[in-house]
Amino acid sequence: MGKVVERADWFELILEAIDEAIHVVDDQGVTIFYNHNAAKFDCLQKEEVIGKYILDVYPSLTEKTSTLMHVLRTGNPIYHSLQTYLNKNGEKIETVNTTLPIIEDSKLIGAVEVAKDVSKLSALSNRLDQKKRTNGVSETDQMHDFSSFLTNDPLLKEMLEKAKKAAAYPSSVVVYGETGTGKEVLVQAIVHESDRKDQVFIPQNCAALPESLLESLLFGSVKGSYTGAIDRKGLFELADGGTLFLDELQAMPLTLQTKLLRVLEDGVVRRIGDAKAIKVDVRVITALNIDPFEAVKKQILREDLFYRLHVSSFHIPPLRARKQDIKLLSRHFIQTYHHQFSKNVTRLSEETTQLFMAHHWPGNVRELKHTIEHAVLMMPKEAEDITPAYLPAHLRAQKRENKPPQSSLKSQVTSFEQTLIQEALSKHNGNIKQTAAALKIPRQTLQYKLKKYEDAEM
Repeated sequence: MGKVVERADWFELILEAIDEAIHVVDDQGVTIFYNHNAAKFDCLQKEEVIGKYILDVYPSLTEKTSTLMHVLRTGNPIYHSLQTYLNKNGEKIETVNTTLPIIEDSKLIGAVEVAKDVSKLSALSNRLDQKKRTNGVSETDQMHDFSSFLTNDPLLKEMLEKAKKAAAYPSSVVVYGETGTGKEVLVQAIVHESDRKDQVFIPQNCAALPESLLESLLFGSVKGSYTGAIDRKGLFELADGGTLFLDELQAMPLTLQTKLLRVLEDGVVRRIGDAKAIKVDVRVITALNIDPFEAVKKQILREDLFYRLHVSSFHIPPLRARKQDIKLLSRHFIQTYHHQFSKNVTRLSEETTQLFMAHHWPGNVRELKHTIEHAVLMMPKEAEDITPAYLPAHLRAQKRENKPPQSSLKSQVTSFEQTLIQEALSKHNGNIKQTAAALKIPRQTLQYKLKKYEDAEM
């Protein structure tokens, strides 16, 4: 055991950096190394596993079903074996394991296992397959249409009209714009306007999975491939007759972009580990959070793939470039959260409007939406105007930076007091009683100060 422990220490930094789960046991099945990726999908702390017998850590496994115990018992390696067990929270976990014996001087002294979690992949595939078999409805329960895309910007309105025309045809579409501009809203509107609106719509973020899992998710797998001893349809098969939306395409590895191009050119897909070609009829819509020409220049998007996808291309400008939409969108979000939180809020105060118009909005429409949600949540039920006092801290800080310097000590103290109160309110989710207790002042005093600040629009 000592030799295995010594070697685990040598390679610990390397093993922690690996993207898969790593589990090392000695010849008695006691854990001597367990990396953070393993801990993450097992919902365990490393301290709960190190030094413990493996079957005590995983009570749902047995000597026969545990791949590590099987290797310790037989001395034979296992490659790409599917193992199913329950994690600490009782969730079903599926992993594909490669488990190898550790041999020293012809003696078995332990075993090392590399595991890839495929639970989410399996669940997603099964859910989509079930949807398609039952009613073929969209993976997104409520699709946006073009009326969902609110704008007063003439150029953006013109772009939306062009997108409506493109929706009627089966050609590929590229949508690009900064994060939070509403790319998926536009994509759903295009699908809703198309003749595939009643067919399956599957969105997939290309940045959400490592390359091997993304490849299996897109193209499927067969028994004996690295994803385990089962056949599984990929998203192209599941989206047959419908639409596949690939978000953040620039994050897809170039090797997978090559396979994607082949599917688009030939209209056929091959599961991993299978030579059989499967015909698919899928409309592919892609989105990027940078200019696709810039992505090609940076060599994170294949040029040939870009031109294959670039039949119709639509750019959504950032919110700071269409400031006339800030008031329109603010009214829409106020109306939404007015009903959701049962508040009397109806509008932005004049000072808040000026602050919004001056803000850069790096998170675009999504940031505006969350800002108003935060403000409405923080407001007393009877308040009607969203004043700067109810905004998130970074916007209040911007307001203070924009204000001329105040000379009197009283003004400086008042400003500091207001900041403390608003930060405490935010921390306690707008609860007056808890905020007053945290600040160690009477509740009536806190309510008086809030009313004073609101009246002064500070």
